[in-house]
Amino acid sequence: MTPPPSRRRALLGMAGLAALAALSGPAAFRTLAAARGLATRTRAGLAFGTTVALTAAGPDPAALDAGLADGFAAMRAVEAAGSLFRADSALSRLNREGRLDAPPADLVAMLGLALDLAKETDGAFDPTVQPLWPVWSEAAARGDKPDPNHLREAVARVGWRRVAFTPERIVLEPGTALTLNALIQGHAADRVMAALQGRGITDAFIDTGEFGAIGAHPDGTPWQLGIADPRRPEALSAVIAPFSGFAATSGDYGMSFSPDRADHHIFDPATGHSPRGLASVTVMAGTGLLADGLSTACMVLGPEKGCRLVAQRPGCSVRFLGKV
Repeated sequence: MTPPPSRRRALLGMAGLAALAALSGPAAFRTLAAARGLATRTRAGLAFGTTVALTAAGPDPAALDAGLADGFAAMRAVEAAGSLFRADSALSRLNREGRLDAPPADLVAMLGLALDLAKETDGAFDPTVQPLWPVWSEAAARGDKPDPNHLREAVARVGWRRVAFTPERIVLEPGTALTLNALIQGHAADRVMAALQGRGITDAFIDTGEFGAIGAHPDGTPWQLGIADPRRPEALSAVIAPFSGFAATSGDYGMSFSPDRADHHIFDPATGHSPRGLASVTVMAGTGLLADGLSTACMVLGPEKGCRLVAQRPGCSVRFLGKV
């Protein structure tokens, strides 16, 4: 069964093209760049079951066009490796067949971090929670809660130690299934950023469902990132300024199974239920992959343990928003 979109939209690229369009229009965005001798390019599309957008500025329009094309190619490669929206992805094949030889590098990178986080958090982060998704989604479609027996059976199939992993081969124990939705958009942000920098681009803002920024806004000011209020999507709870590096958010609103959002798409692997204490967590980190994984882990761990987890990594920071 296809999972819900993995996008956890609690971040708004305030200095990205979409926000500028709302304030002054794309023409004004181009004018700001032209005043500093820069061209701009923005390309939007669909990936990972959601909308994505890349914005870059620089003196060479051809390099910008090539960089954005490379960025989208990188996203397609990440989808081919780890998207459950694609039946032909390497991850989908692994879940069906229980074994994958010569896994693609993107899958190795994502699963490697996933298993490292699982070990470090004693399973609070666990990529094998995929069996819980159909139990909850099918019950929600009936307007009900999962049958306790069915939920216990699904929990019994969860456990990161059920995965035998090397860069050359991945083997799953029978009944095990993986999801990398908690990592894939952050990893895509890393791959896109590398593609842009490979073309010499030094000013860019990327939205793959998680966010990354380098350099500055075309008017010379720092990029900014707004953290949306999880209960009022049109409002901001905070603004990160300046914003550079990567940011990811996990929240209880991306896919909820109950009107009060007590039950949602982020699961506590030990119980099969959702963590109840937080509405969202935003993590800033030096890579999108790490920011994405830490944000999900912190949703399960809660503020005290989550802060300790993030504090162990230089350059990382975390913001918690409690239930309201």
